[in-house]
Amino acid sequence: QLQLVESGGGLVQPGGSLRLSCAASGYNVDYYHVGWFRQAPGKEREGVGCISSVGGNTNYADSVKGRFTVSRDTAKNTVYLQMNSLKPEDTAVYYCALRGPTAQPMCQFEGYASWGQGTQVTVSS
Repeated sequence: QLQLVESGGGLVQPGGSLRLSCAASGYNVDYYHVGWFRQAPGKEREGVGCISSVGGNTNYADSVKGRFTVSRDTAKNTVYLQMNSLKPEDTAVYYCALRGPTAQPMCQFEGYASWGQGTQVTVSS
């Protein structure tokens, strides 16, 4: 069964941290670009970070550079989004998604076809 399951969302104060997980079943994440996206109420979905299949190269939106980190655990077939120095404007539903299989060395935020159900992140005092 092909499935992506996000977890780790919740309520955090400004300046705090969260780590989101994207567990893949039926896919080998090593062969796919894995992207993290978010959608806030009334706003369009935007890409925040991704990790490439080949080389594990990462790419980030300007709004999260230096604060968010995407990583991959091959043994667990899971991709993570570490979010530090969170701001209220980071509040959104966060999704992971797959593009591929692909051997391209760099990931972008287009062309993702398989999506998880999302996890809510709320940054508020």
